[in-house]
Amino acid sequence: MVSFYGTEVASRLMLGTAQYPSPAILEQAFRRSGAGIATVSVRREAGGERAGAAFWDLVKQLDVKVLPNTAGCHSVREAVTTAQMARELFDTPWIKLEVIGHADTLQPDPFGLVEAARILTDEGFQVFPYTTEDIVLADRLLEAGCEVLMPWGAPIGTGLGLTNIYGLRTLRAQFPDVPMVVDAGLGLPSQAAQAMEMAFDAVLLNTAVAKAGDPAAMAEGFGRAVEAGRLAYEADPMEPRDMAAPSTPLIGKAFLE
Repeated sequence: MVSFYGTEVASRLMLGTAQYPSPAILEQAFRRSGAGIATVSVRREAGGERAGAAFWDLVKQLDVKVLPNTAGCHSVREAVTTAQMARELFDTPWIKLEVIGHADTLQPDPFGLVEAARILTDEGFQVFPYTTEDIVLADRLLEAGCEVLMPWGAPIGTGLGLTNIYGLRTLRAQFPDVPMVVDAGLGLPSQAAQAMEMAFDAVLLNTAVAKAGDPAAMAEGFGRAVEAGRLAYEADPMEPRDMAAPSTPLIGKAFLE
């Protein structure tokens, strides 16, 4: 169980809803993964009247918490307007805030992100900011009213995994009580497990599942990996050693003379 803005969610896996081969495969992926939150693009929902309505009906049938996002927004004004639309469409104060600053890497615009977060928080939104592992930026977002942080593992859609282990560990250690979700760049379940072992509270991904040869099977793999990683963290794992240590004691061992 994990809590965001006072709302408890049973699963620590969040899944996106874009790029799946069909609505049926999208539904299968969610069912097999056990994901507790679905991220939904406002632009996709509002893109067509009947198409959007059918998609929204499907998402509601999944019986998961919906986290609308401002994907594709490159300015503060665009992101704020999209968030306002999302609140009307989905009847939720939750918003995953994206303000993209670089077209190739899709890296967040740190200045626009903080400004938009402050505006939306003042308007009563509960903001989930898509950010980097930068500690100063994280601090500014918390000052702006965010109670959750969503640092990237790698650029969106790359599948590279956790490319800056040091930065992510440092961020987690700096703000131990802030819920954090590793968002974007994961390609394999093992990478999700690694994030959970590092004390992150959840992971969010889309492309790794939607573009897999068998999306439903990959989704199930991620679901199991998230659970395994969290169990490993809670079990207080042993510290690595530089030297070997025998697992079988020498006491009682027979010696030949």
